[in-house]
Amino acid sequence: MSDNSTENIEQSAQISDILLVLDKDKMKIQAVKSLNEKGEMETVDPTKKNENQFLRIDKHGNFLSNFFSNFYSQLKDPTNFLFFKVPDSLAVDKAKEIQNHYKSPQPENEQSLEQYKINPDTHQQKKSKNEDKMETEKADYRFDPVQIDWETMKNLGLSQERLEKLNQLDPLLKGYKTNQLIPISINFGSAILRTDVRLSLQQVDDKVVPALHGIRKEPNLNYEFFGHQFTDEDKKNLLNTGNMGRVVDLTNTKTGEKIPSIISVDQLTNELIALKTEFIKIPDEIKGVLLNEEQKQTLKEGKSLYLEGMTSVKGTEFSANVQFNADKRYVEFQFDNKINKVQNIKSNREEFKNFEVPKIFRNKELSEQQYNELKDGKTVFIDGLIDKKGQTYQGYISFNKELGKTQFIFPNQLKEAAQPNEEHKTQVAVNSEGKTNESTKQIKTPLESKQQLLKEKQSKNSTESLPKNAKSKGRKV
Repeated sequence: MSDNSTENIEQSAQISDILLVLDKDKMKIQAVKSLNEKGEMETVDPTKKNENQFLRIDKHGNFLSNFFSNFYSQLKDPTNFLFFKVPDSLAVDKAKEIQNHYKSPQPENEQSLEQYKINPDTHQQKKSKNEDKMETEKADYRFDPVQIDWETMKNLGLSQERLEKLNQLDPLLKGYKTNQLIPISINFGSAILRTDVRLSLQQVDDKVVPALHGIRKEPNLNYEFFGHQFTDEDKKNLLNTGNMGRVVDLTNTKTGEKIPSIISVDQLTNELIALKTEFIKIPDEIKGVLLNEEQKQTLKEGKSLYLEGMTSVKGTEFSANVQFNADKRYVEFQFDNKINKVQNIKSNREEFKNFEVPKIFRNKELSEQQYNELKDGKTVFIDGLIDKKGQTYQGYISFNKELGKTQFIFPNQLKEAAQPNEEHKTQVAVNSEGKTNESTKQIKTPLESKQQLLKEKQSKNSTESLPKNAKSKGRKV
């Protein structure tokens, strides 16, 4: 099993923190469930049975400024409570430990529990330093750009500016993979590797570093995946639809914990992706069709669901199978039975947008006119491109919307492509223009049938054009 695969499941397993609260009056520890409109906190006992009701907060996001400050300010009688944030996998055990400590305080436990305690004053001060606008913009971010190891990014040929221009920085900061393949280059000193990858970010100590998801020839289904052995049915589903279609227990390699998860295939890289079932969010409505509880449950179990009467963006009614995808983290349509990017795009053309036309080509930003012409399927002239040696060059680009590729051709190649070769010229001259110039004498291959007929016709026409009393000047026998 690859290191990347291991990281995927472990990151999914440890993606959130649990908010525990101690009521000072009752001296009882509880897990926070929600906060109602009256500012009253709803809690549940911190037991294994209630785990699915725990309020979870993104552990990699800006927890202090993006969540807790707002939560604390809206809470009725906030000073009556003490708050702790703990990893979800440790929530039940830590709750017991905190409860025992406050029932019978022990000095040696004070320091170990201090790391989980939340100081409201500190967080409120931190929030007051930030502008409300920035607060809103970063509310969904798991990472802060200043945390990213840009030196490592630079070694891959990437920068913050480039990622922003490619519209890929935002999904990265939210904790997702880039939604397209990104070209990178790695310099090994004696060799340079250039390849395409999907990119994501991961926390390593106090740094946020890039994780590379390379392209695989095919999904690896012949080996165990976090303790799960794929059945023939599993393999068939993953290869045909990209989703396994059921929930299985995967094993966290660090803790040994069994994690109910669904599995899908990354259709850009063929990497296997696992997602904990607790992170499956099913919408109430899909394309105008309201889902009932039974339909929602079907999707939560990773199964495929056939929906009728949906309305497309063009206003036409259509029906299709839908299924939750672990990689994309949303319910996707399934119009095709094979994991084939080109075929999927063709089949889903009506319901899915084609690949977006890029606004930047080889670090050169297109003008609005160039962009619009490229969008209209035209071939566009572009100059000011810079090669590896720092020399400028120019050429023509076109965009294949179905394959999502920008194609480049040099001016001389375009000129050569437009010029007919000598053989073609001769063919046209003989077939269409009735010529028998010197170039035809150089053709060593026999004339084609149409050429032969034309030659006979020319000979016949030549004879018919002679006067009736004229004699043909032929060779005497």
